Amino acid sequence: MSEPAQPQQQQPTFVIEKLYVKDLSLEIPNAPKVFLEREAPEINMQLGGKNQSLGDGLYEVLLTVTVTAKIKDKVLFLVEVQQAGVFRIDNISEDEIGPVLGIGCPNIIFPYLREVVSDIVIRAGFPPVILNPVNFEAIYRQKKPDSAVNGAS
Repeated sequence: MSEPAQPQQQQPTFVIEKLYVKDLSLEIPNAPKVFLEREAPEINMQLGGKNQSLGDGLYEVLLTVTVTAKIKDKVLFLVEVQQAGVFRIDNISEDEIGPVLGIGCPNIIFPYLREVVSDIVIRAGFPPVILNPVNFEAIYRQKKPDSAVNGAS
């Protein structure tokens, strides 16, 4: 006697389909005079991220960084990079997809973003800018709405 067929639990899948530079911008508004500066610049970094479903279990995750180097009020350079990845994510619950897209994928993309920034700054004639590591888990937890707070009346 055969047993009734039980539905097979599908294994979660996570595949990096593609990592790429989506946009890259470099500005050196005060060249060539900025190359004569001997003072160490102040480096400012702004980081943002977003993701979107492409359908069929495909997602694009995009990190954007803007790095500005200044001496007093004079801009030495401004670099903006959008580093993206396409990921195939299947058989993951709705509760788990958020952390994968908000923590896991950015952790994969960030080292590539960091390398692009350093490389373009060097090619522009400046010393390398090495971005500090980013705690994407802390950023995700900070942005995630707290249901206990939102549910309070």
